[in-house]
Amino acid sequence: MSDRSGTSTPAEWRPGVRIGVDVGRARIGLAASDPQGLLATPVCTVPRTASDLGLDKIADVVRDYEAVEVIVGLPVTLQGEERQAAAEVRRYVRQLTRKVYPVPVRLVDERMSTVVATRRLSERGVRGKRRRTVVDQAAAVEILQGWLDAERRQRNA
Repeated sequence: MSDRSGTSTPAEWRPGVRIGVDVGRARIGLAASDPQGLLATPVCTVPRTASDLGLDKIADVVRDYEAVEVIVGLPVTLQGEERQAAAEVRRYVRQLTRKVYPVPVRLVDERMSTVVATRRLSERGVRGKRRRTVVDQAAAVEILQGWLDAERRQRNA
């Protein structure tokens, strides 16, 4: 079921792989969960240009992993406000939703995901060009893992 924004509304948990997506202007990071929804791991970074938004590659990953859901990070300010970047992600998600249908797509708060991902990579000694190539995947892992943990807490409450 989708709301007006093209994103799914909450539903009962079902096992299966979830794909996490960190939408950036130049690159899109992808992560995947295990079927039980315990752990998110990096998948790949998809280049994004004006002529290729990366939607086909994301749809291929969703299909290849037989994903049951796609979780996309929505950039909001620390105060929880949506600005231009959030509007751009919402537009992107409407296109992605059509591309991966019937797999539901959800938007989730991604506050600080790239900051946390960058810090964790630095702590592990990943620097320079190597960090730039994986930070989007790491941010997608942060988005997806945060969502998985919150869902698990909610189910166990």
